[in-house]
Amino acid sequence: MVRVHTAHTADLGRATLDAVRGFLETAFAGDFSADDWDHALGGVHALAWAGGELVGHGSVVQRRLLHGGRALRAGYVEGMAVHAGHRRAGVGAAVIRELRRVIDGAYELGALSSTEEGLRFYAAQGWAPWRGPTSALTPGGVVRTPDEDGAVHVVAVDAPLDLDGELVCDWRDGAPW
Repeated sequence: MVRVHTAHTADLGRATLDAVRGFLETAFAGDFSADDWDHALGGVHALAWAGGELVGHGSVVQRRLLHGGRALRAGYVEGMAVHAGHRRAGVGAAVIRELRRVIDGAYELGALSSTEEGLRFYAAQGWAPWRGPTSALTPGGVVRTPDEDGAVHVVAVDAPLDLDGELVCDWRDGAPW
């Protein structure tokens, strides 16, 4: 039986945060940087537990995305992963369902950048691929991020979206999306 618990970063103790970071480093097979960890903090975490073992995680943090002449308040999903031994058992769906609950209650839209492996999963959970160009608002101005085209997925809450239009994310260290 898997139980999903949600909590803000501020309400998770050091031991839990250390466990989450170790879990994500393992789940992403060493391809999880200090910037990736930083991106996952400061919002609401959904932690999936099987007994006393952490088997799934995702967090939603606030970002600003520019689209259609507006700065939209976005709930952005970070650090989404499921333990290899628990994949395809509903753990990821339970985690993303909790994150959607947070997004639907607090943001104009949800957004995330998916790995190739996650594209079908997010589509099955109701996330739509962004078809238009993606860019980042950098200190030097708006810069195209063509490597993210097709990887960014969104879910509309209150914002009208043209999925073929341009979507620009706010600046942060590390990967912009």
